[in-house]
This record gives sequence, structure tokens and C-alpha cells, in this order.
Amino acid sequence: MSKVVYLPLDERPCNAKFPQMIAAISDLSLVAPPLELLGRKKQPARYEGVHDWLLQQAVDADYLILSVDMLVYGGIVPSRLHQLSLQACMERLQLLEQLKQRNPSLRIYAFNLIMRAPAYNSSDEEPDYYAHYGHSIYRYGWLKDKQTSELLNDDEQNEWLQLHNSIPSAILNDFLKRRETNSQVNEHIITLVQSGIIDHLVIPLDDNSKYGFSPMEQRKLLISVEEYNLMDNVLIYPGADEIGSILFAKVFCSIKKYQPEVFVRYSSTLGPTIIPKYEDRSLNESIKSHLTSGGAFMGDSSMTADFVLMIHSPPVSSHDAAESPNLYRDRHRSYFSEVHIAEFVTAIEAIANKGCMVALADVASCNGADNSLLKLLSKKNLISRLSAYAGWNTSGNTLGTVIAHAIVASYYRQQSNNQESSTQLSEHFMLYRLIEDWGYQTIVRQEVAHHLPELGANYFDVSQVKEHVSQLITQKLQRFCNDYLAELAEGRIDELKADLPWNRMFEVDLSL
Repeated sequence: MSKVVYLPLDERPCNAKFPQMIAAISDLSLVAPPLELLGRKKQPARYEGVHDWLLQQAVDADYLILSVDMLVYGGIVPSRLHQLSLQACMERLQLLEQLKQRNPSLRIYAFNLIMRAPAYNSSDEEPDYYAHYGHSIYRYGWLKDKQTSELLNDDEQNEWLQLHNSIPSAILNDFLKRRETNSQVNEHIITLVQSGIIDHLVIPLDDNSKYGFSPMEQRKLLISVEEYNLMDNVLIYPGADEIGSILFAKVFCSIKKYQPEVFVRYSSTLGPTIIPKYEDRSLNESIKSHLTSGGAFMGDSSMTADFVLMIHSPPVSSHDAAESPNLYRDRHRSYFSEVHIAEFVTAIEAIANKGCMVALADVASCNGADNSLLKLLSKKNLISRLSAYAGWNTSGNTLGTVIAHAIVASYYRQQSNNQESSTQLSEHFMLYRLIEDWGYQTIVRQEVAHHLPELGANYFDVSQVKEHVSQLITQKLQRFCNDYLAELAEGRIDELKADLPWNRMFEVDLSL
């Protein structure tokens, strides 16, 4: 049995738990650190603890899936807050060479984010000053990037001058200095691929757009990748919290010598060309990246494919795309004319009836499932015909998760001696995704958040009433399962319990 060691991006379930649940479907051993070693939100993991754990676990491992952000900065949020010098970062990266020296056969699959610059004013996951200057910093980067390729119009030129005067220099310098340090770490990581220390690298674009700091850095890094002739070993595309899962799928395919063929089918004619919210490229191009990253490729026929990836896609790009709390009647008018949910559901049923494995990527809305689609699938008793599902947070998060799950599940579906436990664990993970992505993110989260003010809490801080809120979520999710998932969940759920790992409503940790 191959041993795979995994250092997550942070301690949240999407990073620490999902890859382990997908790995459990397989016969591979995935070894991950205890959660207490990984820090907590803005509190970075202790480098010495991570260092010692990696030295101990990697000495006899076959593969290491490693978050550079966790190794160097102590996690995804600390990567946006740290005051580390470039020299200190480089010293921490020397551990990778040490691991290779101790275990020359170790293959390292690493990932390291391009630091984001979100478009809102909030310090929940950013420096304190981002609560007041976040949007201004985002616009500063957006305009700075745009003027490298085209002229700013008069309004944009005036805005550019205003931003120079309104953002305090100490704040802008702090932000830009950290970006420069992180950027140089990314450049150095590419040289480690070129020298053979890292075997495969993914650089995810976290919360990005057409213009801005991330696109500027992306172009710079891609030029280096092309110069080193590493386009087969370094991938740069939108994503973040799903990368651990998709890299496990790649490791799995490498070990099993499996290259799945995937047929992609959309719910909207415009779907392939749509630029999803929080991303910088067409949906179809992102899907290619996720498939390649997981060891698969896009095929031409549903009948020869190892699985069919059904994409419930938005019909409109970027800021006009729906958020899951949006009522159907409040969505952009394109949702009424350029998405055919009924035909899409018919296609899911017909493709499943032909014996094809069906995976559903629900990206028509952000931050949760599309209630319209899932209600219809439930009404027609078709949810159980799916083999994999995801519909959470960004398009990239959803795609990476469902593709990783489907890759592993499709392999065992084809094995004549397929273990029943593998099938059960695969169904368990899909049920988990449906309860979280549809039940919690789309329905229950909004219902509970509405009552938080009367409990003395708010969306980003439920710490004083966490136990009560968790119990309320649990009760509502149990009711949701009875109402919508009876065909899938009946007799399979002994206990359902919800927890809020960061004391906020944005994410949930389910025990199922």
C-alpha cells in the first residue's frame, strides 16, 4: 500500500477533512497531521511542529501533498497577515530539499496560492485595515493592472488619483510588501520544480478577477513557467480550498496508472464561455485545468467516458451570477431564458439509464447549491442516480471537489472486485456534500442567520451562542434530510451533528 502524506492549507473541513474522506474511498493510506498542529484561522501553525511532523512522516512516504502556505506562513489566513522576511521564508522552504535528501524516491506535489486582494471591506480574514480600505486596495490593483494594457478612461483616471490620496501610505506599503514577499516565494517554488525538488506544482488564484494584483502576478509566473518549459508540471488557475482533494486524485491516478476520460455537458448554451464570479477565465477553461490537475482529460463522447460531468452553469458572467440565497425570482433575467433546468434533469436521467456514471457540478450560483435544480431532482427521485456532487462556495471549489471524488469513484466502479465499503464511503461523501452544500449553505444558513441579532450574535461571530446555534442548525438539517433526501439518507444516518469551526456562519463542520 502506498503511503501518501498530506499537509493541508488550514484546519477547516474543506482542507483537512474532504481529502481524507475521498482518500477513504480508495485503498491508499493518506496521513494527515492532527488538527491542533494546524493553527486556527488568524493564529498560524507553529512552524517547528509542522517541520518535525513532516520529517517524521515523509521519511517512508511515497508521495507528499503539501501546502506551501501552511509550511511557510502557517496557513491560508496567516499568509495574508505575516511579517516574515523573505530570508525567513526561504529558510523554511529548505525543508523540502531535506525531505528529498532523506527519501530520494519521495514525490512532492505542492500548492501555493497567489495572495488575494478581495473587493470588499472586511478584516475577517485580512489585516485589520482591510475593514476600512479593502475595496480601495482592490481597486488600486485593478486600475494599476488595467493601465498596463489599455488606457484608463477619465473616471478611472480620477479614481486612480483619489486612491493615491486616500489610502494611507503605511497601509498600502504593508500590503504591497507582503505581496512582494509572497510573490518571490512563488517564484522560488517554480525553481524548485525546475531543479526536481518539487515534482508537480499548482498555484491557485484565490478570489481573483480580470484585472488586479493576482492577474499581474499570474502573468509573471506563467512567463517563468514557459521559460523553464514546465507547463506540464506547473498549473496556475482559479481555486484554493479544493486543491488538496484534486491533488490527491492526481496522486491516485499516478499510483493506479489511471487516466480517466471525462465528458462534459452543460445546462446552459452559454455555460462554457461564462466567466464565473471571483474568477478570471471562461468556465470551460477552468474545467480543463481541474481535470488536468486531477490526472484526467476532457473526452468527446459520453459513451466512452469514465464518467460524465454535468455542469449546472450560470448563464451570465461575474457579478451578475446568482448567490445561493437569491430567490429564483430575484435572479438576473438570463436565468429565465438561458438555462434549461428541465432538459438538464432529463439528460441526467437518460445518461444514468445508459449505465454511465454521472457527477454533478452545481455552479449556477455561488456559495451553495441551486435550490431550483436540486428540488426538481429530488421530486423525480434522481438524486440517487448521481455518483458525485458538489455545489459550495466558488466555482473552482465545487469543480475540484466533485472531479476529485468522481475520479476515485470511477476507478472502483470499473473494478470487478470492487469492495462494498468503497461504494458505501463514496455514497457517504456525496450525501455529506448534499447536506452541506444544499441543506446548510443554501437553506439552513440563511434561516439561522436571520435570527442571529435576537440571539446577540452576527454572521461573523457566534462565539457567545455557538452551542445553541449549532443545535439549531442540526435540527434544521435533520428536517431537511427528511424532506428532500429520504431516498438517499433513509437508514444511513445514525447521527447528524453540526459545528461552526471558525465561530461564524460561513462554513460548517458536519459529523455524519
